[in-house]
Order: sequence, then C-alpha cells, then structure tokens
Amino acid sequence: MLKFKEGFYADARVETVFTTSIKYRDGALEESKNTTVKKAFLRVFDGEMWYYASTYKLDDLQGELDKLYANATPNKDILKNETVKRFESNFAKVIKFDKNCVKDKTIAEKGKMLTDKFALLKSEHLKMFVAVYSDKYSEIEFYSSKGADIKYDFQLCGIRFMASFADGENNFTSSLSRSDNEISKIAVSDKEVKDFVSESEKFLYAKPVTAGEYPVILSPETAGVFAHESFGHKSEADFMIGDETMRKEWAIGKKVGSDILSIYDSGLEDGSGYRPYDDEGTKAKKTYLIKNGVLSGRLHSAATATDLGEAVTGNARAISCDFEPIVRMTSTIIEAGSLTKEKLFAGVKHGYFIKDYKHGSGMSTFTIAPNFAYEIVNGKIGDPVKIAVITGNVFETLNLIDGLSDKAEIISSAFGGCGKMEQFPLSVSFGGPYVRISKMSVQ
Repeated sequence: MLKFKEGFYADARVETVFTTSIKYRDGALEESKNTTVKKAFLRVFDGEMWYYASTYKLDDLQGELDKLYANATPNKDILKNETVKRFESNFAKVIKFDKNCVKDKTIAEKGKMLTDKFALLKSEHLKMFVAVYSDKYSEIEFYSSKGADIKYDFQLCGIRFMASFADGENNFTSSLSRSDNEISKIAVSDKEVKDFVSESEKFLYAKPVTAGEYPVILSPETAGVFAHESFGHKSEADFMIGDETMRKEWAIGKKVGSDILSIYDSGLEDGSGYRPYDDEGTKAKKTYLIKNGVLSGRLHSAATATDLGEAVTGNARAISCDFEPIVRMTSTIIEAGSLTKEKLFAGVKHGYFIKDYKHGSGMSTFTIAPNFAYEIVNGKIGDPVKIAVITGNVFETLNLIDGLSDKAEIISSAFGGCGKMEQFPLSVSFGGPYVRISKMSVQ
C-alpha cells in the first residue's frame, strides 16, 4: 500500500492490460498474438505544479512516488485548493467481466470466428480481403491521498472483415464489423457475410449524386459520429480554457439546436465507452450536453471544472499509463425521439440515407464521408449512390434536425478510436436514433 505524504495531493493509477490481435489477408495468417502489460502512472500536485511519472517498476511504486515528492513543495493548505477539493474519495470494486473474460478463450477459438467465414467471401469482383480479430481486457486500480481506493475492469472485443471489389474502372471498398463487451455477441452469421458481399457488389455500379442541398437521414452509426465529431469535441472543456470567444459562443443556456434534440455523454453505458470511474477517480455520470435544443453542460476534468467554476463529470481519461488524463468523451449519444423509422423516412420525398461512413471530422464545420449511401424516393430507400461528403455548419445543422426515430442504438468499436493531442486511440462509443435533417450539403 502506498504511503501518501501530507502537504500534497497525489494519486496512482495501475493498469494490467491483456490483448489479442489476429489478422488474415486473403486467407493467409499475418498476425496472431497475446500480450500482457502492467504499468502505473503517478501524479503529485503541490497547488502550483503537477509532477508525473510513468513506470513499469510496480515493485517500487513508493520509491517512484517519493521521487516526485522530492521535486514538489509542501503546501499545508493543499486540501483547500479548488482543484483538489473537486477530487472524489470513492471506495469501490466494480468487476463485470471476470465471468465471460476474453482471456478464457484460446487464440485458436478466436481465430476460428474469422476462418469459418472465409468460404463465404466469394465474388468474381472480390480482389482482396482482410479479416481481423481484436480484444482487450483491463484491470484498473486507482488510489489517492484523499482516500480513493477503486478497482474495476473493462473488456472489449471485435471482428472485422474488410474487402475490396473491382469491375474494370469501378472500385469499392467496404467492411463488416461488430464489437461488444462480450465475445459471445460479436459473431456474424453466414447470411450477414453473404449480404455484405452482395451489397458491396451493387456499389460498384452506384450512380453519382448531383451536388446540392437535400434532406438527409443518418443511421444511428452515422448520427453518432456526427454527434461525436461535430459537437462532442466542442463540449470538451479544455478547448475553452483561455478562449473568451469560445466561452461566449458556448455559454450554458444558449439555444444551439432543434427543440427535439438532446445529446448526452455517459461512461455508464455498456460498450466501448464504458468507464465506471475516470482516470482521476471521479464516478461516471450522465451529462446532458444539449437538452431540448439548449446547451446544458460540458465535459470536465478536475482542472477544467475549476477553471470554469463547474462540477466534475468523470471525463478525465488517458489511453494508457504512458499519459496523463485529459478531457475526453466516453459514450456520446443522441436521445431517441417519437417517430417510427417508417414515418421518419416517409417525410422525405427526395433525399439521401447515409447508412455508414468512412471517416468524419469537424468542429465549427463538419464533414462526413459516407460509404454505403442510398437515394430516398417518396419515403422509400432506393438505389445505391456515390457521395463524396456531406457537410455543413454545426449550429445550422443542429437546428435543421426535424425528426428522430423512437429507438437509439449505441455503436461500439474495438478498432481504432478517438484521437486527441498525442493520445490515440481511445475507446469511445457513440450512437443515437435515425436522424432526419431537413437540409444538408451533399457533394
């Protein structure tokens, strides 16, 4: 047990991480390995400066902590510091995944989830495919000088099939993937693989759109990445520190979207964004970023909460014990509305449905590059189309949302993640209902 010195705030985060990586290319094995890494991240704060250490020396954490103390200056009033006062003193043990742990499956069993589908990846137009399995099981411990003593686990796994198709000059690349906290929930059926190949082939001959402004319906996956990229990042409070213009632009209580729009962030949701405690020991909370179109909150670490005079939200996160925690999203979700999916589509005479995406980005202006996209004609999904990007001003688009389906989905991913500063990839999830936007720029 660590001995914390008076006159300082200090905390220690210890992570044991088990991972599996399997990769096949055109049926040939390229990678198959398990790894286990255990590391710690230590912090000391004297009211003026933070002192950090990242170490593999788990048998001498006290010695590493004492080195940090030696560089800091004792402060008898440290507990009165506004940042220190915001640190929570939680005592908890939350172990969810020990019964269905990915460590209990052999690497051969995991690989078979891929190889069993290879015979179904057949098409005269298929030029290349890659099949990937990935998992991660983490045990996290957190201790602080304020008495925090927390232990919890996290697990994520996924499979992905990526394929390239070509017919003459026509090319199309797509993927089929599934991720979840439990390995039993990521298997894809034979029918799903066959449908994936069939749908991808149709997009070889997709017609290009005529650029312009159209009604657009976003799938839960695409709506989620829109919320994450266009609004979630702007809700991370460290973007506002020292920027008076942004503080005014993002003032709590400001009308920023349609009355039917509510977006929240929460580490309590199952999926790749699940985190019952953040990396400062703060208990996860559901934080409304937008409530009925009104800016209602933002995401904080203890430091940013102090700077803006607000409460912590449980969003101080680091990708590993190599890094200090910074403000990051967990699961960012658009809340469901009141329309059935059928009524939502029925409201579009001519527009486009964005089923999934290649990538998305944006702050004040966002862009999403669709992958599978379809024309909507008289409320029905029509032919495949080629769309380079959909784009728009964030505030304008939030106000143009005029319909939400009555069920929301949370999308997880065991591949990649969110990037910020030098920290990539961070496991997050996002999602929402089907979202109808009355007008978007389609290019």
